Amino acid sequence: MSHGVIEGYAKAAPDLVTQFGAIDAEAHLAPVRAFLPDSPARVIDVGAGTGTEAVWLASLGHSVVAVEPVVQFHQTGAIEWREDRLPDLQLIMAGAQRYDLVLALGVIQHLEPQEQYKSIETLNRLTAPGGRLILSLRHGPGHPDRQVFDIDVDAILDCAACAGLTLCSRQAAGSLQEANRAAGVVWTWLVLDR
Repeated sequence: MSHGVIEGYAKAAPDLVTQFGAIDAEAHLAPVRAFLPDSPARVIDVGAGTGTEAVWLASLGHSVVAVEPVVQFHQTGAIEWREDRLPDLQLIMAGAQRYDLVLALGVIQHLEPQEQYKSIETLNRLTAPGGRLILSLRHGPGHPDRQVFDIDVDAILDCAACAGLTLCSRQAAGSLQEANRAAGVVWTWLVLDR
């Protein structure tokens, strides 16, 4: 992820903390709720934003690491925060930890296509054998200060298959945020098993 995107988020952090905090995590994860673990699991949320989903998952008994390059978003002590970024996740990958559930929600669109594919490989390596990777992929315009790139879902799926991931679910969903809906933003949710 480019420094420009990170700086764009950091600059808008005071407003975005409020905006993202107003999103109901359970409603946001509704397209993939059936694929979340029932029993306590090791979870990593890559590009966690303000940690809304990470905190909710921790409240269900999961052990959650939130990875976010915008330190202004690191809001709560209920989860473990780490500063790192895709496509490499150099600090995270230096550890030996693998996770039962890997989330990358609303982050891949900030990467150029080749970085998107590299990110899938990185996220796959973070996923424990028998684990699950969940992605939400944004389609539509982004904020001028936070560049977004087109996402070819089929190319992402080809990359995932080459990495040994199996598609469990592919769903389209509208945006929960009114301004995004008005701008025509839609999402593709992918559930991939390792």
